[in-house]
Amino acid sequence: MGTEFSAQGIKYEMSGRTSAIPYGGIGAMLQLARKVGLVGLIDQGLRVLRRPRPYTDSDHILNIAFNLLCGGRVLEDIELRRNDLVFLDALGARSIPDPTTAGDYCRRFDTGDICRLQQIINEARLHVWQQQPAEFFEQTARIDADGSLVPTDGECKQGMDERARVS
Repeated sequence: MGTEFSAQGIKYEMSGRTSAIPYGGIGAMLQLARKVGLVGLIDQGLRVLRRPRPYTDSDHILNIAFNLLCGGRVLEDIELRRNDLVFLDALGARSIPDPTTAGDYCRRFDTGDICRLQQIINEARLHVWQQQPAEFFEQTARIDADGSLVPTDGECKQGMDERARVS
């Protein structure tokens, strides 16, 4: 018995001027951050940098966030984005902070900066909620939760069951 999907010999042709990235929604993420006011709020309220040279606080924050959204796991993965001309074009950027600069920026943060960034994000979130029409809030919110128990490979490890009882 054969499979339903049996196409063979498919050929794709692309213009030499065509470019693409697997995370094509990154430009939309930047537009969203701008539209909800997050970019402006970060630049006005965070102030980790005394003056932008050339990157602003929002450039640094979004650079790290976009790296994560594109599958980056560590700051060094930002180098992949820096060398991806299609990625830079999607953001309308000539360049982005390199991993070393991103690390330097992170080291400037203290506890107050982290709390301030969270407050800024919450403020942007409130702006989004305030744009909803009144009837939006009249609807019932439903949370679909799955109560399935899924076994893990760690169950057979020595002492695993004792730790589970203590927690």
